Amino acid sequence: MHIHILGICGTFMGGIAAIARQSGHKVTGCDTNVYPPMSTQLESQNIKLIEGYSTQQTQLQPDIYVIGNVVTRGNPLMEEILNRNLPYISGPQWLTEHILNDKWVLAVAGTHGKTTTSSMLAWILEYAGFGPGFLIGGVPENFGTSARLGNITPTKSYSKNPDANVREPSPFFVIEADEYDTAFFDKRSKFLHYHPRTAILNNLEFDHADIFPDLTAIERQFHHLIRTIPSNGLIVSNGRDENLLRVITQGCWTPVEIFGTNDGWQTEMHTADNKTDIYFKDELQGILQWGLLGEHNRMNALAALSAARHVGIPAKTGIAALEQFRNVKRRMEIKGIVSNITVYDDFAHHPTSINTTLRGLRSKVNKANIIAVLEPCSNTMRMGVWKHNLAESLTVADKIFCYTNHSDWDTQAALQSLGEKVTCLDDLAQLIQAISGATQPGSQVLIMSNGCFGNIHEKLLKELSARYGEDISIG
Repeated sequence: MHIHILGICGTFMGGIAAIARQSGHKVTGCDTNVYPPMSTQLESQNIKLIEGYSTQQTQLQPDIYVIGNVVTRGNPLMEEILNRNLPYISGPQWLTEHILNDKWVLAVAGTHGKTTTSSMLAWILEYAGFGPGFLIGGVPENFGTSARLGNITPTKSYSKNPDANVREPSPFFVIEADEYDTAFFDKRSKFLHYHPRTAILNNLEFDHADIFPDLTAIERQFHHLIRTIPSNGLIVSNGRDENLLRVITQGCWTPVEIFGTNDGWQTEMHTADNKTDIYFKDELQGILQWGLLGEHNRMNALAALSAARHVGIPAKTGIAALEQFRNVKRRMEIKGIVSNITVYDDFAHHPTSINTTLRGLRSKVNKANIIAVLEPCSNTMRMGVWKHNLAESLTVADKIFCYTNHSDWDTQAALQSLGEKVTCLDDLAQLIQAISGATQPGSQVLIMSNGCFGNIHEKLLKELSARYGEDISIG
């Protein structure tokens, strides 16, 4: 089959492209953002990329067009497809019909932590020899890619192939289950297409104000997801989240395993040596020692351990795997160090994730100077939905810089309760100068954005290197 993907350079659609190519399909695609690293990643897999959405692309005559949710009515290629009645399908639906239909799907849903938890779960399955396929909205450093079809050397009991040297497709597939809409012609959440047998519900808050009018609308989509999970499956749910509890009580036909409370999976932190006891229903499962920060990551780990146990991986094996987990790019990723000043890149763009990330960093660095740098560029942030919550989420930082180039609301006014700690600028060069001037040896500079932020990390590190007369080292 030849598929042509519209919006191919997004993480999700690029992942579909890679998996389709690994499955033997011919893949081409187009986008307006054809540049590295996604462009080079796709081209390395012999996937032809076209800049823009010209109508001439119909001359490729693919068997079907796969439409990303960045594509809207008025897009010239999409209009040509509609006018000529050419076959098209959404990315999630194509993935389900051609890849997931015979898989044991493990889906990770929630407002926060989807990428990290999906990466943890995929790594646990990999460590245990299950060779899972996966599609994740980030790049897990243990794998170096955001998506793969997955295969195993058939030495496990679920394999029917007696030849241990022959690799075959893995029956397991881990997917980051996003609640964002599917396509302009299918406004359901993406995760409704995946039909998981194992589903993690990490947490639930209001987000995506460009898609959902209120929290109730998101809860409805989550309950639709619950309705698709079979009775021989498993729901792994955050027992501390009242919104999720409310969704489950609307009706649930699947066993539920809770994490974060004493009647399910729970942790007990040893502050002195950074070790964590892992319990399931008050029974010690093992002791985890790793480098990840924060209570939110311990919760992510519990969810991954529970889901992995559902496919037959003992908690002891899962804990051993997590000790070798290397996190995900753009999740507290150290971009460089100059004169003992550490610059981090993090994807946080919601007040809750901003707060938990800062608290995790504070627990690591104690009284060291934390400089928070925020680019509020998500659609919800641009709309000002979180402007009344933003100041409180940043209180842990000693100094706060906000890039206001994307904001349609008065950022300075929203953050005025933080007083002189806050600097708001709409010029990137001035922002970098100001951040550099606020540093001192030992400062921790946490840059938070779900966009590219004008390559600020590299520019800031070069500025710090010139200011302090030292080379840049990588953590």
